[in-house]
Order: sequence, then C-alpha cells, then structure tokens
Amino acid sequence: MKKLLAGLVVGLSCSSMLHAAGYGVVDLEKVVDQSTYIKQQNAQIQQQLKPQTTKIEALAKELESLQQKAQQSGDKLTDAQKQQMGQQYQNKLKELNALQQTVQTSVQGNIQNLNRSMDTRIKQVAEQLRKENNLDVVLNKNSALAYDPKFDLTDKMIQKVNAIK
Repeated sequence: MKKLLAGLVVGLSCSSMLHAAGYGVVDLEKVVDQSTYIKQQNAQIQQQLKPQTTKIEALAKELESLQQKAQQSGDKLTDAQKQQMGQQYQNKLKELNALQQTVQTSVQGNIQNLNRSMDTRIKQVAEQLRKENNLDVVLNKNSALAYDPKFDLTDKMIQKVNAIK
C-alpha cells in the first residue's frame, strides 16, 4: 500500500509538473502571410526580374506574330521564305526557353534564400517569445490538435519578425 501511495504521489507530482509547463502556439502561415519582410523581398525579386519578364513577354508576342504571319501567308511563300520563317521561329523559341529557364532558376534560388532567412527569423523570434513568456515550448498551431487560444502568440511573432532589420 505504501508503494502504491508513493507511486501515486510521484505520479501526481510529475503530472503537476507537466501541467505547469508553459506553451505557446503560433500560426506560421499567418506569420508568413503578414510578413513585411517577405513582401519586401518579393517586390525586390519582381523588380530584379522585370527586364527578363518584359523580354519574355516580347518574345512570346513575336512568336505569336510569326505564327500568324506564316498562317496568313502560307501558300504565298516560297520554300526558302518558309524555311527562313521557320528558322526565325525556332531561334526565337530557343531564346524564349533559355530566358524562361534563367528566370525560373533565379526565382528558385531567391525562394530558397528567402525560406532560409525567414526560417532563421522565425526560430529567433520563437526563442525570444519563449524566454519572454517563460514558456517551455512554442508550437506551430497546425501541429497542435487543440489548444487554448490565450496561448496564441501569432500577433506578437508577426510584430517581432517584422521589426527585425
């Protein structure tokens, strides 16, 4: 009986320690969505790629124009003219594909860098919030099956992530 009571006391004290553990939850999707840092970085990336995207649009229009010209002039063109037009089309198409590949590679690299930077910021702020609020753990809201909304630190995290320079 004494062992049972001792086990019960140990179990209750462990249980009370578990319940005393502080936790916070953060909606990471909302943090990312409302991050001024990400919005600024996206604007920078778009500005950086603007010349290439403008060129892509121009090449696409040129290809469409060449295609229409070939269809309208179909029977009136000599074989040499058809071959020359086909070669022009192929050259423009190669240029377009190469430029699209370059832009895609650049965007992927920028996204990877942005993800790394944002991950670092989020972890830094999560640790800061954990310490400031005497918490044992900060969880992603989407990983928690249920939680008390009073432990939601999302708005605080957004403010702190946006404040990092």
